[in-house]
Amino acid sequence: MEIKNRSASFEYFIEDKFDAGMMLTGTEVKALRDGSVSFNDSYCLLDHGALYIKSLHISPYEHGSYANHNPTRERKLLLHKKEINKIALKLKEKGFTIVPLRIYFNERGFAKLQIGLGKGKKVHDKRETIKKRESDREIKRYLK
Repeated sequence: MEIKNRSASFEYFIEDKFDAGMMLTGTEVKALRDGSVSFNDSYCLLDHGALYIKSLHISPYEHGSYANHNPTRERKLLLHKKEINKIALKLKEKGFTIVPLRIYFNERGFAKLQIGLGKGKKVHDKRETIKKRESDREIKRYLK
């Protein structure tokens, strides 16, 4: 199962991708398996050598009891020190930001978050993306 942040590729040029583990509670994992996640307004933050994701909305698990989680709590991302240092160097360059791209479960059943180092697109770049998408659709229609 995979949940994608569709607006990320529209808003940013993604230059580098990393797969990070997430520190989750039990009800969060169950809600992720149900697919109740929203990437709206979520962002990643580097703080004192650790990476966090903020405003990722994981809906409360419907069968959870008193132990249910806060939907928009700050979650720590798990990466190797070398990867965090690489990200920190890129963030010092002007215009780079950390963008959450997708959430998936690996072959061992662990929830992973794919993050990307992205540069924001300008308005004319977004128009170019829309034109390309529409032309691809028209070509597919003619081929069918």
